[in-house]
Amino acid sequence: MPYDATKMSDWQIAEDAEKNMPAPEEWRERLNLQKDEVIPYARLCKLDFMKIIERLKDRPDGKYIEVTAITPTPLGEGKTTTTMGILEGMGKRGKNVGGAIRQPSGGPTMNIKGTAAGGGNALWIPMTEFSMGLTGDINDIMNAHNLAMVALTARMQHERNYNDEELTKRSGMRRLDIDPTRVEMGWIIDFCAQSLRNIVIGLGGRMDGFAMQSKFAIAVSSELMAILSIVRDLADLRDRLDNSTVAFDKKGSIVTTGDLEVGGAMTAWMRNTINPTLGCTVEYQPCMVHAGPFANIAVGQSSIIADRIGLKMFDYHVTESGFGADIGFEKFWNVKCRYSGLTPHVSVLTTTIRALKMHGGGPKVVAGLPLPDSYAKEDMGLLEKGISNMLHHINIIKTSGVNPVVCINAFHTDTKGEIAMVRKAAEGAGARCAVSEHWLKGGDGALDLADAVMEACEDKNDFKFLYPTELKLRERVDKIAKVVYGADGVSWTPDAEAKATMLENDPKYDDYTTMMVKTHLSLTHDPTLKGVPKGWTLPIRDVLIYSGAKFLCPCAGIISLMPGTSSNPAFRRVDVDVKTGLVKGLF
Repeated sequence: MPYDATKMSDWQIAEDAEKNMPAPEEWRERLNLQKDEVIPYARLCKLDFMKIIERLKDRPDGKYIEVTAITPTPLGEGKTTTTMGILEGMGKRGKNVGGAIRQPSGGPTMNIKGTAAGGGNALWIPMTEFSMGLTGDINDIMNAHNLAMVALTARMQHERNYNDEELTKRSGMRRLDIDPTRVEMGWIIDFCAQSLRNIVIGLGGRMDGFAMQSKFAIAVSSELMAILSIVRDLADLRDRLDNSTVAFDKKGSIVTTGDLEVGGAMTAWMRNTINPTLGCTVEYQPCMVHAGPFANIAVGQSSIIADRIGLKMFDYHVTESGFGADIGFEKFWNVKCRYSGLTPHVSVLTTTIRALKMHGGGPKVVAGLPLPDSYAKEDMGLLEKGISNMLHHINIIKTSGVNPVVCINAFHTDTKGEIAMVRKAAEGAGARCAVSEHWLKGGDGALDLADAVMEACEDKNDFKFLYPTELKLRERVDKIAKVVYGADGVSWTPDAEAKATMLENDPKYDDYTTMMVKTHLSLTHDPTLKGVPKGWTLPIRDVLIYSGAKFLCPCAGIISLMPGTSSNPAFRRVDVDVKTGLVKGLF
């Protein structure tokens, strides 16, 4: 029987469900894994990717299911909840199903967003561990990333303090002549800390480092997290960690982690991160967690590694993309699938009635304040206007040749008339549509959704990338802007255009993928513009180079890599029950 989600909080549901969560040895037996393929971590376990993929390399892949959403609003669309619901619904149908989601960042968890484990009866467990570090992948990434900065700043100090002969005699190092005004990487921490966005380091005497401006970003925005999302194996990780751009020298040439001779040590810190962590839904369907969430600038996907072994272990494997289809699905489609060689059978577009009303011009929503009446009562006019946003996202998915299924993530305030309107519009646009009550009823409430997804998996699709790799950077951006976002065109600042021209003329960047950077809150670069805006141009102000991941990142508008902590952050309510040791107030 499902939990009464109307009376129990998520943490109460999670706490009770965790009492019967399978132990690592039970997972080994249930998933037909070998003893050395499961790595226990207390109640959790990691899966040894390299051993599993080698043993199962000749097994046919299962069906590949991707979950995305309409343009996000503060009301929430419930992508992870829907992912858990699909797993539970298929589980109720007796299918061999599993999935993969991303690990949440400690920054949003301790700030205003909270955890990202789903909700109600469609929830990932163990929830506290999920929200507070899990098995340590983010910490390993922080150590590896910051080690590169330690190597850089120490090198700059020693090059300043010693001449070439002394430098060679002391360490055998050659002079890199790093430009202190062109240090690209910065430091990372997994909190929202606006006071660290712009800092000065190295103050003090000659032995206290190199004095210069520096910066912090949130951990999950690190290029190393992006690299973890796309690598195929440990050898791929090692190679990429030697090629990350840290700075430029005074002649304008790139200085990499390989130049600093730190890539090997960074790989040592990250060696265990290639193994996904295994948890489950509250109905005990297996679901891995691997890689992090920063979809504004990085790929924003659970990893290629998790998808590769999931497709071998399960008949149906469900993966999730960050934000709306314009960002998450576009990157899944044109970046992740290009790197992995895997193509999906279906994409599930998560939507809610109340989010569509907001896209139709509904009142502003403020976190922590009661919802305006328009979102709790029938309003067919607002809904009709907002449906255009859903239709736009359906078209994005169809452009890729993938079969779309619209999931109406149901709330008790939805009326029959509103549901009928959304269903009619979705089906009219060529998508299957299912109403799902997974939050309220778990797998029993997701049976129609599970059936629609499985049916769509059997349909033929015609997957195709939006652009060929031969297309130049500015042409790619123009195509993404017009076809995916609905822009009239693209404008480039003089500096951004000069940088794009340089990158287009250097064959070294020919195999780099295009990783768009823009707000997730609108199809445009302006987060205040909802629905499907018309008559606008996408402005590009810069192009970032992620040379380890092999990403070129055109930036539309201003995206901060270090969010700020709000005036009423979640950490004010987090504590520990000193009698039981259980964390409270986290969800």
